[in-house]
Amino acid sequence: MPEVNPRLDGFKPGDEKIQEDFEFAILLNQDMLMPLAEHHTPDLSDSYYVLHDRSATYGHPGDSQILALHLRRDLQAKTFDFEATDFPLAAMAQSWLIHRGCPAERIGLDPALGTDPADEATRTLERRLMTDGDHYALGFSYTRDDPNDAVTLAAVRALDEQTPSPFRVLVEEVDHDASTHTLREGGFATVKEALLWCGDRLSGKAGPLPPVKPTAPLPLPASPPSTAVPRPPGRSR
Repeated sequence: MPEVNPRLDGFKPGDEKIQEDFEFAILLNQDMLMPLAEHHTPDLSDSYYVLHDRSATYGHPGDSQILALHLRRDLQAKTFDFEATDFPLAAMAQSWLIHRGCPAERIGLDPALGTDPADEATRTLERRLMTDGDHYALGFSYTRDDPNDAVTLAAVRALDEQTPSPFRVLVEEVDHDASTHTLREGGFATVKEALLWCGDRLSGKAGPLPPVKPTAPLPLPASPPSTAVPRPPGRSR
């Protein structure tokens, strides 16, 4: 399996804290970090990675196994800085990198690694998470890599309080025999309901995911009285 190559020959950390943090986050575990996607700017000032942390399966039960890494290099000073954070789903890591400057079309997952989306519903939801993932805050996640029930749960909260079904649960289920995965989304009115559903899913008692409430259509503007003087477009009283 390939391991991450941070491409830092000739560069040094910007300060001692960066060095300590980078050793702990990346270097100590480098041989267990498999790049699922990566993009480097032409001048190598920035690198973006979606990584599978294979060591997470030996850690605390439920730990996320996807790591997003953004490396920033000062080409003049020959120093570097970085940001890294873990996510339960690859699409969330892609979204995080996109909102830090990575072109969306350059951070697609390597089709030779991992599983394929099982259907169009999965592809559609993954594309949406890549683009609007910053509209939600992650509250709870659990990754189970049991071959008999490989599932990842992520409970998120919409940052816009007016969003229908403000609490969502994302469920990724992997079929190792078919080498595919499905991703589905359910909507909940409260965080308690969302977390209860997650607990039931992990114990094998959950019912179907409740659907996400549709966004209410915007009201049509009222027609002005026939005697009203027309106003220029885009201007309001």
